This record gives sequence, structure tokens and C-alpha cells, in this order.
Amino acid sequence: MSSPSERLAVGQLGALLLDAGVSVTDTRTMLVDSIPQTLRDELSIAVLPANVFIGETATANASIVESPKEDLSLLQAARTHRLMQRLAAGTNTLQEAAAQIASIRAERPRHPDLRWVLGNALISAGLATLFRCPWWAIVLALVVGILVGGVMTWVRRLPGSVAILPFLAAFVSTLLVGGAAQALALGDVPLFAICAPVALLVPGALITNSLLELTSVDTVTGTSRLIYGTIMLGFMAAGIAAGVAITGVQINAASASRIGETLSLSTAATGWQGFPPTWFAWLGVVVLAIGVGVAFGADHVLIMVTIVMMVVTYGMLVGLGVLVGDVAAAGITACILFIAARLLERTTRIAPAVAFFQPAFLLLVPGTVGLVALTSLEGDSLFAALGTFVSLCIGTKLGAIVFDVGRSRRRGRDTLSPTAS
Repeated sequence: MSSPSERLAVGQLGALLLDAGVSVTDTRTMLVDSIPQTLRDELSIAVLPANVFIGETATANASIVESPKEDLSLLQAARTHRLMQRLAAGTNTLQEAAAQIASIRAERPRHPDLRWVLGNALISAGLATLFRCPWWAIVLALVVGILVGGVMTWVRRLPGSVAILPFLAAFVSTLLVGGAAQALALGDVPLFAICAPVALLVPGALITNSLLELTSVDTVTGTSRLIYGTIMLGFMAAGIAAGVAITGVQINAASASRIGETLSLSTAATGWQGFPPTWFAWLGVVVLAIGVGVAFGADHVLIMVTIVMMVVTYGMLVGLGVLVGDVAAAGITACILFIAARLLERTTRIAPAVAFFQPAFLLLVPGTVGLVALTSLEGDSLFAALGTFVSLCIGTKLGAIVFDVGRSRRRGRDTLSPTAS
């Protein structure tokens, strides 16, 4: 019979995984894999976005552990992953897990506000470079990224700021970019020069988990996450629209809104009005990856992992986009990356799949793309965002099926091998 301390430990582990950004589907699977076989037969586990339910099948008694809703850094997520691996291997027990859970939660990145501001600036400049904005727009995105990052850190301390922050940050970004463009007579502004400084608020992790849950059995949770993520994008689009109305800035309709479009951009302008060379986009991907790592509290190892994953993602999107188009390329890339992230999670102690998959999904998920589509209100952009979402759903599900089939076959061989010998 399971003890109350064991049930509490299982619930605390589930809450830790949820705060690390793991979907409810994967949280339940990881919890089941980490507990001894005797407990698997005695306990039933259900997971919601903020709660873990642990029930005893024999007595129908149940306990609930609520997540404190503290977003963990990438380094904390990596430590959580290593703890789950040790539990699954039997080198740690559930009784020992409580102290390690407390240690993981107590570990916080140093200077979090500074990391957030610096990370936001690098993400802003990286995206502007990646989408081949003019040189002046890249520099402006860097400066505005610093200022908007400072606004974010201040507003996030206020009670109830979650609802207003997306609108306010997008509004401030548009005012700063639009005001500078008007004052300096820079001409039409690329849409990513406005969207890049607020890309850190785009609910990429939220939409990633909604995709994973929608393609599994957790359709209610996945749908609610998707609706919430869409509402956040709507608030951000409304903030941009309000800023455009006040400043009167003109959006450049010919600027790139998808990665595949960057290859065809050209201009006769030179100097600050000119575009960076095509190869410069690779540098933008590296800067973007470093910004993600800095903002979300990664160490140097995780930052290198993020750089590799995002460079590979960009290369696949560009290469496959030429062959099959942007929409199909997103799905194929998602499928391959999903399998690769799961394999790395299983075979290494570096980080969980979420640390491999979600940074790359900043280039894949129709988060920033969806924000651009909602802001431009162009039929082609909206259709492309919807098509990308469907493609990602299919690609992610296929990746999950392939990985699960492969894992089942490996388990079958492991079960039969002692008998065969």
C-alpha cells in the first residue's frame, strides 16, 4: 500500500514538471515511468494544467497537489529531467525526491531582471536580422527591445499584470518604433521591427503544449490552452493596432512575415536602408538562440544546445521550404525535431525534450507568425498561419506515433532478451 509521503512526492513531482513547461500529457507519462511497478498498480494519476490528482485504486481515496505556478528556468528544467531519470532508473527513491524538489525550486538565476532585458534585446535583434529587416530596423529593434524588456520587468511585478502585459508591451513597442520612424523619416516600417521586441511574450510554450495535448487524449486542456494563447495574441495585435493609429506609421506590406519569404527579398537601397546579405540570417538565428537562453536562465551548455537546435530548425525550414513550401516544411520539421528531442531526452542527461523542442518551436509555431497575420489582417497571412498550425499538429502527432512505436518495440525486445539468453 502506498504511503501518504509517496503520494505527496508524486504530486510534487508532477507540479514541478508542469512549472518546467511540460505538457499535461507528458507529465502524466513521466510520472508513471518514474514510480515503481507496485505503485503503478496501486495509484491512478490525472494531470491538469495547475493540479495533479493522485488516487488509490483500492480505496478510491485521492489527494490533490496544486502547482505554485512558478515558471522554472531552463536550468531548473534540466535538473528536473535528471531527477526523473534517476527515479526511473531506481537510483533515487520517492522518499529522497522531496529534498531534491525543494532544492530545484530554490535555485534561481542570478539577476533575473537583467537577464530578461538582455535576452529580450537579443531576441528582438535576432528576429529582425533573421527576417531581413533593413539595417536601421535591426538597430532600432535592438534598442526598443531593451526598453520594452525594462517595461516588461516592471509591469510583471504588479498584481494582475498577466492580462494587460501583452497589450501594453505591444503598444509601447509600436509607439517607440513608429515614433522613431516618423521622427527620423525612415519610411515604411517592416512588421517584424514592431513584433520582434515583444516576441518574448508570444505564447510559444503555451501553443507548443496545446499542440501536444490536442494530438493526444487531453483535448480539453489543449483546446483551453490554444484559446488562451489566441487571446494573448489578440491583445498583442490590438496593442500594435492602437500604436499604429496614434503614430500614423506605415507598415511595409512587402516585408517578410514567414521565413521562406526572406530569400526573395531584394532592394536597390544601400546603407542603412539596405538589407543585410542572405547569409547574415544565420547570425540572426544564433543571436536569437542566445537571447532565448539568457532570458530563460540557461547555462552555457543549454545555450549551446539551443543554438544547435535552432540552427538545424532554420536550415530545415529553408531547405524544405524550397522543395515543398513553407506550410508543409513546418510539419515535416516538427515531426523530425519531435523525434530527435525525445531521443536526446532518453539518451542524454543534458535536458528534457521541452528544452530541445520549445526554443526551436519559436521558429516553427504560428505564434509570431500568427501575431503578424492578425496584425496585418491579410487573407494570405491568416491562411498561412492556419495552414502552419494544422501542419504542425499533423507533424507533431506523426512524430509522437513514430517515437512511441519505436519505444514499444525496444521495450518488447528488452522483455524477451532474458528469456532468449
